[in-house]
Amino acid sequence: MPHIDEVKILRKRAKAFLKTAETAYQDGEYDLTVYLCEQAIQLHLKSILLEELGDYPRTHSLTYLFQLLQKIEELRNLYNIYKDNKQLVTFLEDAYIATRYLPREYSKEEAREALKLAQEVLKYRELP
Repeated sequence: MPHIDEVKILRKRAKAFLKTAETAYQDGEYDLTVYLCEQAIQLHLKSILLEELGDYPRTHSLTYLFQLLQKIEELRNLYNIYKDNKQLVTFLEDAYIATRYLPREYSKEEAREALKLAQEVLKYRELP
């Protein structure tokens, strides 16, 4: 599969995760909102790395994905989002596991912050 097709698939999937996260938030499903936001960000970052570098690491670490972006000059602003939100990014990395395997509930505020970050990240190179 040519990279451009895979980039589009990842971006489309990230956008769908974000849209579903927004619906889950409106429905009061805050645990699901947090999980879906992490997935949206992860896939979107991978799509950008694939587009820029021709590949992306097989990792779930948002921190690592963001750190790879700092090497790309035109994406420095996206990396700065990470720098300004390190604690929230770490929270989302933890939530990636906790939402699936641990009896942990997330608050409306936590879900709102996750949603805001996902919306901000997905503005970069979003699909029409």
